[in-house]
Amino acid sequence: MAYKDFREFLDRLRQEGQLLTLTDKVNLEPDVAAATRAVNNLGGSTPALLFNNIHGCTNAQIAMNVIGSWPNHALMMKMPANTPLKDQFFEFARRYAQFPVPVQREETAPFHEVEITSDINLFDILPLFRLNQGDGGFYLDKACVITRDLEDPENFGKQNVGIYRMQVKGKDRLGIQPVPQHDIAIHLRQAEERGINLPVVIALGNEPVITTAAATPLLYDQSEYEMAGALQGEPYRVVKAKTADLDIPWGAEVVLEGELLTGVREFEGPFGEFTGHYSGGRSMPVIQINRVYHRKNPIFEHLYIGMPWTETDYMIGINTSVPLYQQLKDSFPNEIVAVNAMYTHGLVAIISTRRRYGGFAKAVGMRALTTPHGLGYCKLIIVVDEDVDPFNLPQVMWALSTKMHPKHDALIIPDLSVLPLDPGSEPAGITHKMILDATTPLAPETRGHYSQPLDSPLDVEKWQAIIQDMLLKK
Repeated sequence: MAYKDFREFLDRLRQEGQLLTLTDKVNLEPDVAAATRAVNNLGGSTPALLFNNIHGCTNAQIAMNVIGSWPNHALMMKMPANTPLKDQFFEFARRYAQFPVPVQREETAPFHEVEITSDINLFDILPLFRLNQGDGGFYLDKACVITRDLEDPENFGKQNVGIYRMQVKGKDRLGIQPVPQHDIAIHLRQAEERGINLPVVIALGNEPVITTAAATPLLYDQSEYEMAGALQGEPYRVVKAKTADLDIPWGAEVVLEGELLTGVREFEGPFGEFTGHYSGGRSMPVIQINRVYHRKNPIFEHLYIGMPWTETDYMIGINTSVPLYQQLKDSFPNEIVAVNAMYTHGLVAIISTRRRYGGFAKAVGMRALTTPHGLGYCKLIIVVDEDVDPFNLPQVMWALSTKMHPKHDALIIPDLSVLPLDPGSEPAGITHKMILDATTPLAPETRGHYSQPLDSPLDVEKWQAIIQDMLLKK
């Protein structure tokens, strides 16, 4: 059964020993972000954090690092906490292939308990704090932002659920960064061409499955809600917004309804990003908030972002890798073995493939650059043989060390698109991209001396299964 709501998932984390509740009094700044950065620094099977005694915030609770480890990611998928990463990848891919699963519509939701339609003040409603010292203000960075295609409003798949950073600009105003490669930028362009505001709904504190789907680089007409249903194995529940034709995650803790103001831009930033750098300030669109709903004593969820690894990398690791894997398999169904695009949101991607002929691996790399995610990310593609595990970095480094010839196997393509947040892009949003072919040369390529590969001892796979089963039963 799917998790009913955000609170039920936190309960599961608590039962599994993957939720650490901090009951001693803390300050919003710097304690909440500092504690989350500290738990990220520990690595491994780090837990989620729940702060329930915050100075100046009566009854407020803040959840951090909710999917911030592979055990927590496995629990999000209702798998055992100790499920190996590669097994999580292929199970995610299996569920991804079940798309679409139609939604289940509800008339009301728990967040309708409290409704605010006048004198909205986000500073009173939300426990706001800066994530990094140089941030230009308070940000919401793990909310599901829902908008709809204005040219094809009846197409459910073109309703977008995405995650975008939003700066609190006033008591009822947010600044938002709609990256050009993301769907919300298309919807905003449609609204501004018509000279109208774009209806928008923002949902905070959601079940992790919709957060995961919202962070997945789906095709433009693929519904995140129908993908969430596929990932959880049953229809995802939604409820209609009261002020717009938009669907809202049923299990959200806090919901903001409003509109993106056409033609309005204000200074936004800087903000500490997933690249491990501040992104600077830019002129960005503005959202006017007109209505707020929330559960009684809502749990506020936030996402710490900074130098990898943080929760961001776990949250968008497998669900970035699997769409690339499926889209590459559509082009090369018999060759693609696995894809690891977990590094800095897929700015680096490692592809394991069988080869049909010499030069084939480079073609695979070129195709990856033209996928929806590759267009805005995928700055470096590393292609390895089918017997190299792309999730095993020592194996990948071995392939680079022994198979890649700098003269023949480094392919640089100049001046391609990348998200403007990439600090290495120049100008912002443009970069050279590189493909490194670390596969074994195949005819008509004849260079190198690869005729005597090392064999493994007999029965390695049998013993691997035995030991893995023993470890799972510990």
